[in-house]
Amino acid sequence: MTARTSPYAAGASYVRSVTTIRDVDALRDSGADIDLAEGTPRGTTRIERAPRPASRATAGTVPGVAGGILRLSHVDVTVTDLDLAAAYYTEVMGMSVTARDAEAVYLKCWDEEDHHSLKLRYAPRVGFDLMAYKVQHEDDLDELENKVARYGMPVQRVGRGESVGQGESIRFDTPSGHIMELVHEVEKVGTNRGRVNPALSFDGHQPGQTGLISPPRMDHMLITAEEVGEATQFYTDVLGFRITEQLLDGNGHQLGTWLERSHSPHDLAVVHGTNGGLHHFAYWLDDWDDVRDAADVLAYNGIQLDVGPTRHGITRGSTIYFFDPLGTRNEVFTGGYRPDPDFPTITWTEDNIGRAVFYYEGQLNDRFMKVHT
Repeated sequence: MTARTSPYAAGASYVRSVTTIRDVDALRDSGADIDLAEGTPRGTTRIERAPRPASRATAGTVPGVAGGILRLSHVDVTVTDLDLAAAYYTEVMGMSVTARDAEAVYLKCWDEEDHHSLKLRYAPRVGFDLMAYKVQHEDDLDELENKVARYGMPVQRVGRGESVGQGESIRFDTPSGHIMELVHEVEKVGTNRGRVNPALSFDGHQPGQTGLISPPRMDHMLITAEEVGEATQFYTDVLGFRITEQLLDGNGHQLGTWLERSHSPHDLAVVHGTNGGLHHFAYWLDDWDDVRDAADVLAYNGIQLDVGPTRHGITRGSTIYFFDPLGTRNEVFTGGYRPDPDFPTITWTEDNIGRAVFYYEGQLNDRFMKVHT
C-alpha cells in the first residue's frame, strides 16, 4: 500500500514550532510549580503556545492596514465669490463650516472626524490649489518624501501650524502637474452626530432633509493629465496606489486609470486632458435612494446638471455630475465594489468608452470630456 501524505503536513510542522506539549504528571513529580485547576486528573497534558511576534501591519492604529496613504484628506479649490461658494456648500450640499477667515472657508461632511475635507480660498480666478491625502504613520511622511525625491520631484516640508487644522505635511508637484500634499496629523473635531447613541438630528438638520444633500463624507477625486501612463506610474510605483480599472486606446495606451488605497473602487482617477486639471471631486452617498433624492435637491435649487442620475460601467457606481455656482464640477456617488488585495485590474477599451463611463446612455457628451477646473 502506498503511503499517503497528509495535506496538512506543512501546517503541522509549523504548529509544532510554536507549541509545546507538556506532561502534567512529570511536572508534578518534579516538584515544579504549575498552575492547574483543582481536581485535574493524572494523565493530563498541557499545550503551551509561544506568542507570535507582532508585525507593523497589526501594531498600527488601523489593524490590518500597512503603512502609507490611507485615503483622501481634503481638496483645496479657489473661488471668486467666497460667500456664494460657502452658501452653496452649506445650504445645498449640507456641509458644515469648521473654520473661516478673510481668505478661506473650511468645511466638512457630517460624518467626518477630521477638521475639513474641502477648503475654499478666495482668488481672482476659479482654480485648483492642491489635493491632500492622509497617511497612516508619522514616519510614512519621511519614507514617501524620500521616494518622491528619488523620483526627481522637489519636496517641501510644511510645518505644524502653517496650515489650518493639521500638523506637519509634505508637498510636491506630480508629473501630471498637480500639487499634492501628504499629511498624518489632522485635528479631530468629531462627527456632527457622535458615535455613541447618536442624536436623531444635528445642527437642526437630518440627512436627506429637503433642500440638503448631506453626504456623510468626501469620497474621491478625478484629475487630468497629458500623459496618463506616466502619471499613473508615479502614483503606483512611488505612492503605492493600485489600479482597479483602466481604459486603453487602440494602441494599448492608458486613456484613464482608477486607483485605490482604501479598498474602494477608487480614491483617485486620472484621465487624459490638460496637465494640472481638476475634473471633479466626489461625495459618497449611502445608496441609490440618496442619489435620487440628491437629484431632487439639485433640481429644486436650480443647480446645473452635467450628467445623470445614471450608472458607470467603470466602478459600477451610481452617480450624478453637476456644477457648483462658480463652475467646479461635483459628483455624488454610491455603489461599486470592494477591491481586495487579489482584485484583478479590469480593462476597458476605447471602442466601449461610452458604456464604460456612462453605462445606461452608452455615450459621452463633449462638456464632460472637455470642461475642467
